[in-house]
Amino acid sequence: MSETSTNTLQYRVDGREDAPVLVLGPSLGTTWHMWDRQIPELTRTWRVVRFDLPGHGGAPAHPASSVAELGDRLLATLDELGVQRFGYAGCAFGGAIGLDLALRAPHRVASLALVATSPRFGSADEFRRRGVIVRTNGLEPMARTAPEQWFTPTFAAAQPAIVDWAVQMVRTTDPGCYIAACEALAVFDVREALDRIGVPALVLVGSEDAITGPAEARTLVAGIADARLAVVPSASHLAPVEQPAAVTELLGGHFAPLAHEPSGALTVPPMPPVSAPVVPVAEIAPAAPADEQEEPRPDPYESGLKLRREVLGDAQVDEALADEFGTGFQELVTRFAWGEVWSRDGLDRRTRSAVTLAALISGGHHDALADHTRAALRNGLTPDELREILLQTAVYCGLPAAESALRVVSRVIKEDTTPQA
Repeated sequence: MSETSTNTLQYRVDGREDAPVLVLGPSLGTTWHMWDRQIPELTRTWRVVRFDLPGHGGAPAHPASSVAELGDRLLATLDELGVQRFGYAGCAFGGAIGLDLALRAPHRVASLALVATSPRFGSADEFRRRGVIVRTNGLEPMARTAPEQWFTPTFAAAQPAIVDWAVQMVRTTDPGCYIAACEALAVFDVREALDRIGVPALVLVGSEDAITGPAEARTLVAGIADARLAVVPSASHLAPVEQPAAVTELLGGHFAPLAHEPSGALTVPPMPPVSAPVVPVAEIAPAAPADEQEEPRPDPYESGLKLRREVLGDAQVDEALADEFGTGFQELVTRFAWGEVWSRDGLDRRTRSAVTLAALISGGHHDALADHTRAALRNGLTPDELREILLQTAVYCGLPAAESALRVVSRVIKEDTTPQA
C-alpha cells in the first residue's frame, strides 16, 4: 500500500516491473479489491496499478470536488511511479475518470475499457439527494442497498460472503468523501465531447445492470469513433466481481495489441517541434500587455442559471422555466437573484441558505420555503441546523410564522432525507 498526499491517490501495484502498465479504476463505494479476481490472469502480461478513491478502503479522506481533480491526482500518482503511458480500465466512477483522462490527457491513455459507465450518470438532482441522505443518515442506507444495486438476485443469494464484503466496503467509506464524489458525478457530463476521444475503447456492461445498463453503453459506443460493445450475460453493475472470467477475457483481448507491440506502445510519443515565431509584416497597434487585458465578464444569466440549477435542482428550475407566461420574470430572477447576488463571494452557500430561509419564514412565503429547504440540505445544512434556524426565527420573526414554517420544513426534511425502501 502506498503513502499518499492531498495530490495523489492510495494505490497498489502487482506484476513485473518491466511489464506494460494497465491501470484499474474502482466504482463509487468500492475499493481496489473489486478487481481481485482479475489480477492473477492480468499480471501474466501487465504491471497492474489499482487505486482507491479518497476515503475508500482506508485511503486518506481528502475529498475531490470533480472527476477532473481525481484524474489529476491519478496522473500525479502515476508520475511518481514513473508511468507515462498506460492502458486504463474503470468501472462506473472509475470509468468516468477514464473518459476524463482520454479527453484531457490523450497522450497518456493508450487504450480504454469502460465498465458499467455512462457519459452522464443519472441526473444532478439524484446525486445531490444521495448526498443529502448520507449527510443526514450516514452511509448505512447506501450499504444496505448496495447488494441489490450491484449484483443480480441469483448471485447475491449464492454468494452471501461477497454480499457481506460489499456492505462492509460501503460502511467503511468516509461519508464526506462519498458526498463529494456524489457532487462530482452530479455535474459530470461528457456527452457532447465523446467524438473527441481518439483511443480504442471497449464498452463493457452487464446485461442486468439497472444503474448504467446497455442503453448507456450504446450511447458511448455511438459517440466514440473506435469503440465496441460487450454485454456480459447474467451480470449486474459490478460485472468484474459477478462474472470475473468473462470480464477478464474481454479485458485481456482488448488490451492485447498494446502488450505485443514490439516498439513499446506504452511510451510517451515525442512532442512535435516548436516552430519559430512568425514575425508580422505590419500591425496596426501593439497588443495590450497581458496584465492589462480584461477578461470577458461571464453572462449573469448563464452563470445564474447554472448556479440556480446547482442549488435548487434541475426539476424545480425546469418547472419554473416551462411557464411561458412567466418567462420575463424567470429571466429577471435568474439574472439578478442568482447571477448577481447568489454568485457573490462574500458569503458561502450554507450562509446564504440560512439567511434566505429566515427571510422566507419572516415573509410567510411557504412555496419558496419548501424549495429553499431542499436547497439548504443540498448546500450542506443538516436537519439539526435547520431546527436551530426555526428556533431563531421564532424569537425574531414571531411564533406563528415559525410554527407555520416548521410544518413545511419538517415535511421537506422527511421527504429528502428518508432513504428509499
